[in-house]
Amino acid sequence: MEGNEIFTFIGNNDFEGVQKFLSEHKLKGDLYDDHGMTPLQHAAYKGNKQICQLLLDHGADVNSGRHEHGYSALHFAALSGKDDVCACLLSAGAKTNATNSVGRTATQMAAFVGNHKCVAVINNYIGKSDVDYYIVPRGLETSPKLDAILSEPLHNFIMQVNIHPVRVALNLLPSLINHLPPVRKVVTLMSEKQMKAGPETNEIMSFKLHYLAFIIGEVQKCKQGDKECDLVELFVRKVHRPIHGEKYVEMFVRDCVREFPYRECMVFKQMVSSLSRSGGDSIPALSVLTTAINGHRGFADDTQPCATCAEESATKKCSKCKVVRYCDRECQRLHWFIHKKECARSNAVVSSSISCTTNGTSGETEQETSPTKQTSPANGNSTSKSEPTQGSENSQDTTTSPSSSEAALSSETKKEESETSALPNKDQNRDSSKTISNSDNSSIEQEKLTEKVSNLVCT
Repeated sequence: MEGNEIFTFIGNNDFEGVQKFLSEHKLKGDLYDDHGMTPLQHAAYKGNKQICQLLLDHGADVNSGRHEHGYSALHFAALSGKDDVCACLLSAGAKTNATNSVGRTATQMAAFVGNHKCVAVINNYIGKSDVDYYIVPRGLETSPKLDAILSEPLHNFIMQVNIHPVRVALNLLPSLINHLPPVRKVVTLMSEKQMKAGPETNEIMSFKLHYLAFIIGEVQKCKQGDKECDLVELFVRKVHRPIHGEKYVEMFVRDCVREFPYRECMVFKQMVSSLSRSGGDSIPALSVLTTAINGHRGFADDTQPCATCAEESATKKCSKCKVVRYCDRECQRLHWFIHKKECARSNAVVSSSISCTTNGTSGETEQETSPTKQTSPANGNSTSKSEPTQGSENSQDTTTSPSSSEAALSSETKKEESETSALPNKDQNRDSSKTISNSDNSSIEQEKLTEKVSNLVCT
């Protein structure tokens, strides 16, 4: 009964209780409950990384368990949706290929319940010992292929889940950017090693390492002679360049797939089959690559990613337009050369709509409070201007005022009269009884002018 207290503490997320229990009881091996679950499995199911790390520090076996359905601690962590707990267990040596009673791995169970972040963490995991292998001289080497100080940054670089080219380039900062040639060589060797591991061959990890090495090579190409320049910023500008940026990323990913040396593996054949589609069934190359490495998602997450690096956990917005999201100020700075045009345009649209609304309201007020009067030269009666129709409210900025229209029409009439008077008179010999007097002509023209002005105001 005393041993069951720890399960109660874990169920209540009582870290101090678990710590006190472990200090008072010197346990040899793991404890099991009625279902064959260990305390570590309970902590993984609760998604409590702090308790998991405490149990691992006290010697808990990460692969131990007598669960009636064969679930391991990694299975429970994947079902809980806590990617940090999955990473903690993987660092302690959890087996990713362990299956339950129905033959499902932890990755498959996480994908089944929609925990895509856990799937990506498990698929992208690689042991630190695989990187440390290259910090020691081998054979006839006088110096290691990789400096020991770069081991930890390179391991974090390989473990990244977001494989967008911009995010991969940003993760080279600040430690790896000055050591690109040796880093690229080590990553290429690791890709080859993953493919030639015999029964433990990992095709997905091999291609991912090849992809990372390919991006490092593209960043190196941005160097302009002996000039000191920010290689990452130049690479980001190439990716986000208007119109040409999308084509560059598309061709860049396709070239990466084309240069993968192991063409008999299933991952390569799957990507080639997806990229060979044309027309309406075509899929962006980056989406195909992301699906191949991180797994297929049945339903898209309803989140807006970072506009610069496509990170899903972007929480900050542009302070002006409040539309575009970013991870931090660095992402906003790198994307500003593109967004400043869109942001200014959106602000201009909003301000113009506000000004149009204000002008429309003031125009209606003027028309209602001080209507102008026009006198018909024909009859001398004074008529007030008609009220605007329902459609005139939406065309305030495109239509001219009645007074300006009247002036324009009168000027056109005068011009026509001058042109008519300048023409030779061909009817001088006609009978005077058939001609119209000048006064009648002027009155008819004035009536037509008044009718045009009234029609223009009404419309």
